[in-house]
Amino acid sequence: MSYGGQYNGGGNRRRRREPDYDYQDRRQDFSESPEQKLRNTIIKLGEVDVIEELPRLVQHIRSQHPAVGVSSISEAIRIAVTEQPYKIPHYAALLRLLHDPEVKEEEDGAPETAPLGKQILEDFWKGFQAFLDKLAWREARLCVHFFAHLTLAGVISSESLISLLQSFTTVLDEFGVSYGRAKKAALCAAEGLMISGSLLKATSSSSVTEIITAIQTYNDTVTTYKWLIQPSLRLYTEAGALENADELLDTALATLKALDSSDFAASLNSFPRPYADYAPLDSTSPAFNLPSVLVPPEIIELDGLSTDAGEDAQVKKEEWPEYFQRLFDTGVTPDPNTASGYAVRSALLDIIDIFEVNRKECVRLLMEYPKWTLPGTFKAKPGAPVKAEDEDPEKDWQLESTIIETILGSFFLLPEPSHKSIYHIALITELCKLSPSTVGPAVGKSIRKLYNSLSDGLDVDIARRFAEWFAVHMSNFGFQWVWKEWIPDLELVGQHPKRAFMRRALEFEMRLSYHDRILKTLPPVMQEEDANVIPAQAPGPDFDYEEPTSPHHDAAQSILNLLRGRAKPEEVITQVDSIRTSLESSDMDLNIDAVVRSIAVQSLLSIGSRSFSHLLNAIERYLPLLRNLAGTGSSGSADAQAKADILTAAAAFWKRNKQMVNIVFDKLMQYQIVDPSDVVAWTFVNVAGDGHLSGMGPLSLSAFEWDLLKGALDKVNGRVMIARRKVAALRKEEDDTRAKAKAKGGVDVSSMEVDEDTKADADEDMAPAADDAADSPQLVTALKAFASLTREQKAALSRTLDGFVACLAPLPSDSNPNPHAAVVITESAWHNRSNWSGDEWNAWETWGWYRQFCRAYSPYLRNYATTLGTVSFAKIESSTDPAAELLKRTWNIAAGQE
Repeated sequence: MSYGGQYNGGGNRRRRREPDYDYQDRRQDFSESPEQKLRNTIIKLGEVDVIEELPRLVQHIRSQHPAVGVSSISEAIRIAVTEQPYKIPHYAALLRLLHDPEVKEEEDGAPETAPLGKQILEDFWKGFQAFLDKLAWREARLCVHFFAHLTLAGVISSESLISLLQSFTTVLDEFGVSYGRAKKAALCAAEGLMISGSLLKATSSSSVTEIITAIQTYNDTVTTYKWLIQPSLRLYTEAGALENADELLDTALATLKALDSSDFAASLNSFPRPYADYAPLDSTSPAFNLPSVLVPPEIIELDGLSTDAGEDAQVKKEEWPEYFQRLFDTGVTPDPNTASGYAVRSALLDIIDIFEVNRKECVRLLMEYPKWTLPGTFKAKPGAPVKAEDEDPEKDWQLESTIIETILGSFFLLPEPSHKSIYHIALITELCKLSPSTVGPAVGKSIRKLYNSLSDGLDVDIARRFAEWFAVHMSNFGFQWVWKEWIPDLELVGQHPKRAFMRRALEFEMRLSYHDRILKTLPPVMQEEDANVIPAQAPGPDFDYEEPTSPHHDAAQSILNLLRGRAKPEEVITQVDSIRTSLESSDMDLNIDAVVRSIAVQSLLSIGSRSFSHLLNAIERYLPLLRNLAGTGSSGSADAQAKADILTAAAAFWKRNKQMVNIVFDKLMQYQIVDPSDVVAWTFVNVAGDGHLSGMGPLSLSAFEWDLLKGALDKVNGRVMIARRKVAALRKEEDDTRAKAKAKGGVDVSSMEVDEDTKADADEDMAPAADDAADSPQLVTALKAFASLTREQKAALSRTLDGFVACLAPLPSDSNPNPHAAVVITESAWHNRSNWSGDEWNAWETWGWYRQFCRAYSPYLRNYATTLGTVSFAKIESSTDPAAELLKRTWNIAAGQE
């Protein structure tokens, strides 16, 4: 067959039949304007050698001005300062050079009156004011860094910078200021003072002292607040200095105090100052005075929807102090309590935060960060020349260890990280791919440090994230780990955090691979079933009625045959009723309703066990069956026990795959077969599933039960949020409609001046009809739905709190007059933890999840603080038991009552 003739070049002819423009035309369409070219040149400053590029860039900017306006140049610098903060000192040097007057030979020979640098700075200030107006705190803080460097360069007056920093400390004195707002304002003032403190103290020592005192005074008021989010669980001690963690505001204060005691001499060796060797500005170029500012108040959006406590129902994410986990000694990574260490960690955190949109670019910049620091800050790469004058024995830190410690510190923030977990995990993976020989050892050391800290009280939620990161990281590198190092820990009790970590990490690994493959990566001693490290069987379904010898096998098969044949839901319901009738006529002593529900639910899950799509199809097809099972007991009345039986059957079917238990529970809540409060109640009633309710030990929660609770609470909170937004949208739509209707009347009542009789007549004529003033049916329905979901939310939170109280401070009852004593981890008990049994470790973990519940759902708990606390703690209100006191104290902190 020939492909010549009419087919030859057909594709080219089709392209030639496109619109009448060629490649050159398209190139011209994408050509950059002079403003864009100059902006890109400014932003790309330092790609080769920033010191050599600065003078050339200054000349280039001057040559383009005034063809390129000041606003374009200012915008480019503003973008660079807020998106490339590691370059801020060099942009300060750029503006300092542009601040020098340029003499232009005009007809009268007069110099230019306003230096270009000053014009740029005036326009830059407008952008900073816009950041403040929008409360864009990160951008505002980075602009303060820029102003601080310009003050040292002599471009900005020190008096005006002091005034700017004091405007931020004024925020700390606001009545009822939120912690998040106060923390961000305090950091703006603190970091600006760190950079320029040497000059500001010489200008006004008292003002510097006032700024530090204001931050310290506020920080002292939130000491109790910090106790709840420490990365090491200490039930017996107040918030204070930890050996392996640093709180952000505490480190800023410690750094400021150390600098202040030495008149900020150390700051000169902590922040790059490329402008330090420039000649001082002459008297013809006076320093720029920053205008006075007032930090705008917080934006509070009210939607008019209130809770039973009478508070605004608009839930705002609670902001907490930030404790950063430390993994290495100060000789390996920077000490954030020093100016140099604080500067390094702050810069790395800014890079991680800004470049979330591009992890590969973020990794490249992290590895190139030493380029923007003072010489000698980090160890030189092997083979790289090192100048003697560049060596700094007090620094010389390891770059890779510093980066990994910073990323993990951000990942392990409590109650939740600032970015998605996968972002931090992906960053570490990309770092290992970029430089495996240097990053790999740092990652291995970090894993070992974190693993050892499990015995020292590492917070339970951090331990969960650690297991997640470990599993994902192993999956990216062939699941290779030196498991034999942890063989001695098999002698620890099964509930020890190290043992729990092994099981959790391997469970995550099996989700990412296969049971047999993961099993082969373990030493033989860990593969044994008695080691309790990995299950002997692969995760999968466990159908109780599969074997012919199983009780009720025939009944289950009859339902299975109908489900496989895609029978109508009504036919299956009829068969279920028939099975119930036959069981009732038998002489067996059974909970008939529970058995019937178990048979039906497990049969349905068996049909859907092949894949997620099979599961969803089975649930959606037989929703009437599930609703019938959930809403009808033997008496024909709705019963919460029916929903509990459905959850029990689902958990039994997937008992060898905890992930599927979470998924099935989520789908049952999604299709409203069960309510989130039902899942919460079931979780506490069936907690751990190892006989705790029979008096064999105290109630306790593991990470699996917490996942169930979290899924239920997130579901109900999400529903309330969606309902609130719907009501707000409908209300706004109605208000707009009424406003348009009034506008069409063409009468402005507010501007009319008439006598009382005429005004009354006019008001009567213009008054909308009763039907028009009433809420629309859609809004009424939405309000009813919102009220119903709010009650459900309160019920779920209340049941969760009641469950934790029952676990951690059990009271005698008729059925159990001598309950197991609540375990409170006192200081002496903590120091003897090497002798703990499983009960103590179970109690310790349960306390950890209670703390996580309180801090993670604090915004929702505060809406119901009065009613929830009163009801849940009523039975232990007068108790002097240490467990009861600790429960109430933790609650009070989270609810904002302490």
